[in-house]
Amino acid sequence: MTGSTATRRMLSSAGVATLLAIVFACGANAEGATRGRGTGVVTVHQDTIGPAAPPGAPASQFPAPRREVADIVAPRWTAEDTRDDAGEFATVAKIAGIREGQRVADIGAGDGYYVARLAPLVGATGTVYGQDIVPEYLGLLQRRVRDDGLTNVRVVLGEPHDPRLPARGVDVALMIHMYHEIAQPFALLWNLASAMRPGGTLVILDLERPTYAHGTPPSLLRCELAAVGYRERSFTRTGPDEYVAVFVAPDSAQRPAPSDISAALQARRCRA
Repeated sequence: MTGSTATRRMLSSAGVATLLAIVFACGANAEGATRGRGTGVVTVHQDTIGPAAPPGAPASQFPAPRREVADIVAPRWTAEDTRDDAGEFATVAKIAGIREGQRVADIGAGDGYYVARLAPLVGATGTVYGQDIVPEYLGLLQRRVRDDGLTNVRVVLGEPHDPRLPARGVDVALMIHMYHEIAQPFALLWNLASAMRPGGTLVILDLERPTYAHGTPPSLLRCELAAVGYRERSFTRTGPDEYVAVFVAPDSAQRPAPSDISAALQARRCRA
């Protein structure tokens, strides 16, 4: 794919304001969009939204990142037609190796651009977890799932430091234009490893720009993921300043302990 300027540009202030107005209007009316955070396993029925696993390690056990964290400003990156015209999903799905029967998690799913396209790709024998930490966005996603009849999708409320996904329940996790918005990357990656099946992969699409400008420099990304035991499998440039990076998640029994991560990052900090 050749990344187009339209695909990679930031949303305008007016566009963000409009999207947020839609989000809060729809999110307020979406059935089952909970604003609280559960403390245990929550059974997700058609009209409820909650975590899909008990809490993992708390954020307090991990160091904060040595970089700025971008604000979460909207439930989507840019217009879906623009992304389709640029071939974004098709390119990411090919690099990620998405296939029928897999369990795929879209972390930071927003209003469901990837979820809607992943569902038919994994088929009736697969599962898509549409995960986010913003209840209003999940309200939009839940409505889309119902309206489109996506019976193989589960909508999941996570936390900034914990995706709250089922243990060993994910083959592929996607982070699309959102890694720079993660306020607790080391805790999130550590807890995500608990949800990954053996050999599971994390696929990250981002822009090569500072985190405050809604991108992640590749060297920073590699440093933060390596600190938690993720191993880089591939790095593909999909545009002049856009890339897709694929990492193999560590086995949950072999990943570094939180104290070891803190000690290692004191000796060698990951800087923007």
